[in-house]
Amino acid sequence: MTPSVSAETLGAGLVAPLAELGVDLEGIEVVKAGRRHVVRVVIDRDGGVNLDLVAEVSKAISALLDEPPLSDEMPGPFVLEVTSPGTDRPLTQPRHWRRAVGRLVAVTMADDSVVEGRVSEVPSDSQVVLTTGSGDRIIPVADARRALVQVEFNRPDAPAGADDVEDE
Repeated sequence: MTPSVSAETLGAGLVAPLAELGVDLEGIEVVKAGRRHVVRVVIDRDGGVNLDLVAEVSKAISALLDEPPLSDEMPGPFVLEVTSPGTDRPLTQPRHWRRAVGRLVAVTMADDSVVEGRVSEVPSDSQVVLTTGSGDRIIPVADARRALVQVEFNRPDAPAGADDVEDE
């Protein structure tokens, strides 16, 4: 019987090496697919993720998974997928809010009210300033039960080509 692979153990072994590359480990999932495993790693960084960075991180993670101690956690063949967070990722960490400056968000508050506005400032890890139709509103992060970036096809402040995939 093949031992189970722990995403938590793999993630713990990847956090520091990824930090050295200037990226945050946002999530890891390991699923069995036939006789192999699929390892899905979600990364992010201030300024965003481009294809060159994904390639660099993929190479580094693959090397780490091929050598002890992480290879001991990964019995047999695996497929590695490295990606950035999707638009459906909730804003749960202070770094998520910082990376959303300029973006339109919908925030469900603790009292079930919904505030929609553009993140204009993140003055601290505990509060966010949203620009709404009725002016700026300071949102205590602790009072935000759920916050999602809204998909905008024509962002008013986006520079030309901002939504294009950039290959630096």
